[in-house]
Formats: sequence, structure tokens, C-alpha cells
Amino acid sequence: MTGFEVEAIRQDFPIFSEKMNNKPLVYLDNAASTQKPRAVIDRVKQFYESEYATVNRGVYALGGAATEMVETVRKQVQEFIGARESSEIIFTRGTTESINLVAHAYGRKFLGAGDEIIISVIEHHSNIVPWQILCEEKGINLKVIPVNDKGELLLDAYEELISKRTKLVSIGHISNALGTINPLKVIIDRAHSVGAKVVVDGAQGAPHSNLNVMALDCDFYGFSGHKLFGPTGVGVLYGKKELLEKMDPFLGGGDMIKSVSMEKTEYADPPQKFEAGTPPIAQIIGMGAALKYITQIGMDAIVSYEQMLLKVALEALDEIEDINIIGTAENKASVISFLIGDIHPHDIGTVMDQEGIAIRAGHHCAQPTMRRFKVPATARASFSLYNTVEDIHALVRGIHKVKEIFQ
Repeated sequence: MTGFEVEAIRQDFPIFSEKMNNKPLVYLDNAASTQKPRAVIDRVKQFYESEYATVNRGVYALGGAATEMVETVRKQVQEFIGARESSEIIFTRGTTESINLVAHAYGRKFLGAGDEIIISVIEHHSNIVPWQILCEEKGINLKVIPVNDKGELLLDAYEELISKRTKLVSIGHISNALGTINPLKVIIDRAHSVGAKVVVDGAQGAPHSNLNVMALDCDFYGFSGHKLFGPTGVGVLYGKKELLEKMDPFLGGGDMIKSVSMEKTEYADPPQKFEAGTPPIAQIIGMGAALKYITQIGMDAIVSYEQMLLKVALEALDEIEDINIIGTAENKASVISFLIGDIHPHDIGTVMDQEGIAIRAGHHCAQPTMRRFKVPATARASFSLYNTVEDIHALVRGIHKVKEIFQ
């Protein structure tokens, strides 16, 4: 691939001038969280230094300006994900809260005993546990789509699971443990054919795809700011307006009301109905700076570059003996979970750390996925827009170092 100025992009990220264990930092844990560009760091700093005020209640100039900044970011998010209007954008603390919000505010109101929810075996715990809690509380049946040995959803099995009793399907856009890109449109259209609603865990999808929620026609889509080069503590739930209007609040308190008396509370319209309390104002503004940064580079260019890195990495790892890659889907994002012989992933991660290479080692909050592939854990390297082919070479050298020590 030509035309992607990765070295210029790396200059935007101050952390790459730092070292880890006296080695140049090779950061390959992007599926967990991404590093922050100077534009985001400076924007948050500027807000705290010279613009800080809380939102919505202040009649003074700083308060009005802060409120306008937050609403500007809401509009940015709408445009970034292709939503119909900004009132469909709810600010949350992250993907986990977004999914829990749907489980409580939609699931508890509209689902009941004998209904069915469908998820897949390769979901993150955040897209499993909230539905298990709801099912136990309401007597709902939870059904699970299996995968093949490549980590691809078995759509024939999905077809057998779905029925008129299916009221909700909740599916990850991209598996954080395997990198599998799920066929969302097929899943969504089939769910809608029986009247079911669809929730998408977009924690990995928003950073690694050119997203358009209207084209997908999903009912809900959640993602996190910190995986999109923004701050921690902020995320988004997109929901179709007509559904948000029917849902009950998730949390009660300030800013989600029209009026309160000792006898009755009248709730605000969405999105405010779901944003009780003081929001993470600086984090929202920082996320806006991150979205601006991404948009300037272009999601198509980012996805294309990451796919190049994935191809190079897979080819390089294929040359190494005793490497077992877990998750080999045909349609795959830039995530590689792997094992080296019978070496424990934590040992792999420890040696990599000594070489200045940051990878993830563990079950990746996806224990059912690990059980499906009969492994306790994996090592995971995940790539982003600032990674280079030299990072892949460093990963290969690190793997040889692991083999040298343990074999």
C-alpha cells in the first residue's frame, strides 16, 4: 500500500518517543485500548485549563460554551456512524455500559418469560453477562450461535435458532479475541424478518470499519472512546429514535428529567433521558478531537492499511514453526491470537515485555471463545494505524526469543 504516511502519523503520538524496558516501544495491544494523539491530549488539557464548566445548567458563558461543545461532539458522532439524527446518540461510559443500558432499559420492559435472545459463542463478556442477568430475572431463554474451526459464525445454525420467539439478537461486530468480522447485515436482516431487535457490540467495529448504522439497519450500536484514540470513561450508544422514545430510563437523577415532584417525575426526551448526572465532559470533548483526527486521515485508508499489516503479519508468522493461530476467518480484522507450542501465553507476554513489545495475554474477556477452541488463553497482537511493518518484524524477533528461552 502506498500513500499512507505512517511515520508522520506516529509523530502525532507522543508515547512513541518513550521506551519500555529500555527498548523502543512496540505497542500491539490496540484491541484493548489505543494510544492518544497530541490533538486529543492538547484538547482535553485546553478544556481543563481555560474552558472548564459543567453542562446544561449554567446560564453563565463558560457553562453555555461547554454545553455547546458537548452537543457538537454528539453531532460529530452522528456523522461518524451515519445515524439519522443526533438525538439517537447517547453518551455512556463505554461499550459495556451501552449494552447494559439496552438490557435494562429495553430488555426489562419489552422482553418476558418464554422469549428468546440470541448471542454468539465468540462474544466479549460484556455482550454475554448482561443478557444472562436479564434472562435469569425474566425467564428468557438464551441461545448461542456456534462457530466453525476458523472462528466464523455458522449461519445455518443461526437460521435454526431463530424463530418467532426470538425478540433480540446481540452480536459483536468484530471479535476482540479472534478478529472475525461477523456478517452483520445478514444477521440483522434475518432477525428483523421475525420482528427481533438487534444490538451490536461495536467496541472493535467502530475503530476498524467504515461504519454506517443506517445502512446496517441495526437497532442499537455501542462503542468506546478509548479504542478510537480518545479518552477512557466515555462511550456511545446509538439507538433508533422510535425505540429510545419507548424505553424507560436506565439511571435516575439530574438532567434526565423534565420535572420532578414528590408525587411524579416526567422524563426528558432522548438522549437526555439516558444521561443522568454530570457527564464525562472533558472525555466527550476529547473523543470529539479523536473523531476529527480519524476523519482527517479517512476510515477507508485506515482499514486498508490495517489489512496490509494483517496480511504481512500472517505471512511472517506462517514461517515460524510451532505457531498456532486461533481465529483464521476469511473476513478478519487486524487481530491475531496465537500460541507457541505449549508455552503459556503469560510467559509469551512476559518475554515480549522485556523486549519492549506490548501484547495481550489471557482469555481476553472471552472465556467461552477459549473453551470453544480448547485453550485456556492466547497471546494476542492487534494492530492500528500507527503500527509499522518493522513492528511486525519486532514481533517475529520476540517470538524467536520466546522459543529460544522456553524450547
